[in-house]
Formats: sequence, C-alpha cells, structure tokens
Amino acid sequence: MALKGTLEDFGIAEILQLIGQQAKSGVLHLEAREEVVHIAIAEGSVVRAESAGRQARDRLGNLLVRAEIISKNELEYALDQQKKSLRRLGDILVELGFVSEKDLREVTQLQTAETIYRLFHWKSGTYEFEPGDVEWDPSAVTPLRAESVLMEGFRRLDEWPLVRKKIGSPAMTFERLREVLPEDPAADAGIGSDVDDAFDALGGEKRSGKGEFESLGRNERRCFEIAVEGRTVERIVDLSRLGEFETCKALLNLVNLGFLGPIAPSGRASGSVGGFAPDWQASLRRGAARALATVLVAALIAGIAAWVDRRGLTWGASGREVGDNGVQRYLARYQLEILRSALEIYRLERGEYPESLGALVEAGLASARDLRHPWRQEYFYRRKPGGSFVLLPPVE
Repeated sequence: MALKGTLEDFGIAEILQLIGQQAKSGVLHLEAREEVVHIAIAEGSVVRAESAGRQARDRLGNLLVRAEIISKNELEYALDQQKKSLRRLGDILVELGFVSEKDLREVTQLQTAETIYRLFHWKSGTYEFEPGDVEWDPSAVTPLRAESVLMEGFRRLDEWPLVRKKIGSPAMTFERLREVLPEDPAADAGIGSDVDDAFDALGGEKRSGKGEFESLGRNERRCFEIAVEGRTVERIVDLSRLGEFETCKALLNLVNLGFLGPIAPSGRASGSVGGFAPDWQASLRRGAARALATVLVAALIAGIAAWVDRRGLTWGASGREVGDNGVQRYLARYQLEILRSALEIYRLERGEYPESLGALVEAGLASARDLRHPWRQEYFYRRKPGGSFVLLPPVE
C-alpha cells in the first residue's frame, strides 16, 4: 500500500513510526521548498539518508575536510578520480589511503543522522514512501531503527531550547577555567548521572562532591580537548564528529560543571546555532509567540495516536497496532501545551477559564480528539477557585 501525502496532515514522526512498526523496506521521499531528502529503509531501519539540496559544506568530502581527516588537495584529487570512474567518493578515498574505513563509516553515519533529525523541524512539505528492496552494505552501515530515530528526534526537540540558552551562537568561543583529570575507569558507572545532573542544572546551584564531576562522558572529554582558546562552536562541531546537537550539549555540560567559560561573540558574528535554529530561536525570544511556536512543533510531531483513532494504525494484512507508552508520554507533553494555549485564548476572549474542556470544542478552539490525544481517556481538567486551573494527563 502506497503512503503519500503532506507533512501538515501526517508528520515525519507518524511516518517513521508506521514504517518501523510494520518493518517495511523501501525509500521515503520528502520534499519541502528547495530541499529533497531520500531515506532508504530496510525492514523498518534507516540505512541511508541523502539530501538532493544539501549545501556544499554538508557533503561527505567537505565533512571529512572540516573534520581534518583529509586535506583539500586530497579531496580534489579524489573528486577528479570520481569523475573518471563514476564510483562512490568514499570507496575512492579508502582505496587511495586518504581515509580509514572506520573514519569513513563514522562520518557517513553522522551525515545520515544529521539529515534525518533536521526533518523533525520541517513544518510543511510532501512525502511518498516507495516500497521495495533496498541495497545496503552491512559492513559499512549501522542501521538506525525507526523507533530509535523517533525517540531521539523528540529528545532533541525537547532539549535544544535549553542548550541554546547558553550555547546560542556558532561564533561563541570558550576559555578553560580548570583542567579535566585523567579518566578513571572505575568511575564509568557514575558518568551518566553526573553529566545528566550538569545538563539539568541550567542556571541552578552548583553541586560538589562525588569527585566534583571529574568523571565526564566521552562526548564531554572529546569536546574539552578541542575547545581551545579562540576556536568557535562551529569549528568544534566540525572537529568533534558528534554532530551539532551532541557537541553543543557536551559544551553546555562543560560550562555548567565549571570546566569552560563561554565568551559571547561580538556584533555580526553572533548568528545562531544550528541549520534549523534561526526561526525557532527567534520564536523563543518572542514571548508573545511562544504558545504558537509550541503549537507548530506539536503539529509536526503529534498525531501517532490520531492515526490510531482514524485508521487503527494498520497497514497491509498484518493489522498490528502501535502501543508505545513512551511515545504517548512524549506526545502528551506537547498536546498539553496545545490545550493550555487554547485555555489561555478562551480566557482572553471570555474573561475566565472554562468549566470543562468540552467548552473548548464548543468555542472552536479544539477538537474532541484533542481532549484525549494520544490517550484513550480525556485529560483531567479542573478550574480552581483562585482563577487558575489544573490540567493533567489521564491515568493509564
């Protein structure tokens, strides 16, 4: 069965969820404005993502140059050989000994991941899934499960605004405030919690003890090594091979833990972090438009349960249902923001919050499905005597 339509009606999250649950193989074609992306999927896992409108700096050869894995002269020579043989650039670079198979695999995987996660910020466009067998090399590619891509996409949407509060410009630089102690293998078990605590302490109190956070994760250590004086965030992203989001998050952790001190860029150099950051960051800065920005993001990623409601989330003869509580919790977070925005609009128009959520439907501010999406039961709502309200997910 062909899967075709617009992203306004059926977002990238829904598409990946459906294809992953049904373990389909084929190529997903997405198009928006000047950009066209082709995602190859084998048995529900992403094995390749190519952007026809990819900027020159994001092409494989330039990624390798920016990461200082190969030189510009080596790239030009390899491109000249490619024109003569019409072979893949990566194969030529490995054959010439300019890059190792390990490094090529790492950068290729990063290129695929960055292409996919940027799709979560597309607000419009078209899609078409073309079923069929997909050729790919298991020795050179690590498949990304559609469900994992979905959850990672939600996580990045969730955390990017927090990261940009302190790492807000690609031209930002850092000063080293203290050195990182050598890694202690015995402390590996505590790495995750330490780094997570640092990320959560955005502007909060600085903690001590437990080695004063000397046990850092791999990403933090890699970024600290290359965050030398005068080197910009953009350049650190290039050299880290972690991607924009993971690099900026690691830098934020290092700042929160007191290892790095951020130095804001001057004037024109400020800009904003991320290929998809400018519009999103501008929306965050405009307080009056915050509710609208939330609705736009929710419109992109919310809807998996709506597909269950409308179609039963079946495809083909298998008729399997999607019942992922983790996905439901993520979707509910954004759905609650939609309802809160609708409640505020209702209050502005009528002077008080409604007695029940059903009043939002009567006022044309929400649909009946919005009152329970993505759950089977409606959200719990109660107007409080003081003029505020309580809005909570149903107990499932």
